[in-house]
Amino acid sequence: MHGLFSAGIAGMKRVFRNFIGIVTVVDVLCVLSVGVVILALISMPRALPNERIKLKFTAVTNKFGNFIVWFLKKNLDFIHRPKWEVEFPAKISVEKWYVGMSNHLSWADIFLLLFTTNYKFPLLKFFMKKELRWIPIIYFVHKTIDMPFLNRYKADAIRRNPELQRRETENTRLAAEKFMKYPTVAFCFAEGTRFTEEKRVKQKSPYQDLLKPKVGALMTSLSCMPNVNELIDFTIIYETKKRSAWAFACGEMKGAKVIARSFIIPDELRKTTGQNVSEDRAKFKQFIEHIWQEKQELINQNIF
Repeated sequence: MHGLFSAGIAGMKRVFRNFIGIVTVVDVLCVLSVGVVILALISMPRALPNERIKLKFTAVTNKFGNFIVWFLKKNLDFIHRPKWEVEFPAKISVEKWYVGMSNHLSWADIFLLLFTTNYKFPLLKFFMKKELRWIPIIYFVHKTIDMPFLNRYKADAIRRNPELQRRETENTRLAAEKFMKYPTVAFCFAEGTRFTEEKRVKQKSPYQDLLKPKVGALMTSLSCMPNVNELIDFTIIYETKKRSAWAFACGEMKGAKVIARSFIIPDELRKTTGQNVSEDRAKFKQFIEHIWQEKQELINQNIF
């Protein structure tokens, strides 16, 4: 009898979780769909050949983008009741430009970062995989608030065809130039892919909870954003081991820590060209790897 009762309770919990997941997906799709339509309408004047108009409406679209994030956050606060622990640097200005990076564990990372930084940082602009351009909502986000697509070529492909690296650098440069129109955090997941234990072993990563960081997009962004002298590193830690988009939708990833640290970028690193100049790249890589070592220690100290 006790076993049947326990099974019944477990079944009811599973049904409720799935219900929460469906409500979350519908809510996110509705908010983003309406939001990107409004963004598209607001963005139309940016097509005019007048720089003042472009700058003015870039500011409007960014402000509305922040509002969409805020509204969606409030909805999911009500649905999920998240338990976030957040540590941010004291002197962050929404009127400045930054470059940002983070470890990457799940699709939920994007929502978590946008929600926790909303109105505390400039709007985060993510470098997104080009494969995502076929998703209509993401494509409109790309067009209206300048979140760029990158190809993320594999190292083997670049070795076979070095032209791919030049093309990727040029794409990053053009994106970074757009970022200069309005205060922004030019953001990338430095590992280039979501962390799994299999990837860590295959990559022979020296870190327990991280993949090796990649520096190409960050270097190129810095070379095109001369007024940026500060890098924000975000460390994400989840309470659960679940990582799927559905687990996030069902509210199973609501326990999380986001720890941001600010680093002043040395002048000699800011003056890099963003090209594959081995000496510049080696110095910048050393700078990022030092941050990555500290990040692993931070994860060790903050595991749930």
